[in-house]
Amino acid sequence: MANSPQAKKRARQNERRNAVNKARRSRIRTELRKVEEAIASGNQEAAAAALKAAQPELMRGVTKGVFHKNTAARKMSRLSSRVKSLG
Repeated sequence: MANSPQAKKRARQNERRNAVNKARRSRIRTELRKVEEAIASGNQEAAAAALKAAQPELMRGVTKGVFHKNTAARKMSRLSSRVKSLG
């Protein structure tokens, strides 16, 4: 348990950051799930639109430190190739 004032403050900051990061990760996963559902339905226009909406959300997660840059790039690459193959 945190004893020093600095450690107590750090614990409070970590709780807040954890909540923010959890919300951001959840929002990104929701966007990715929408792309997956559009791909599963076979509608290329809907899948492309969902992918276009998911990309900035995923990249924002990278800049905020929720995801690694290569992880986001890999996800985007795989999703975009799957959307392309629908056509």
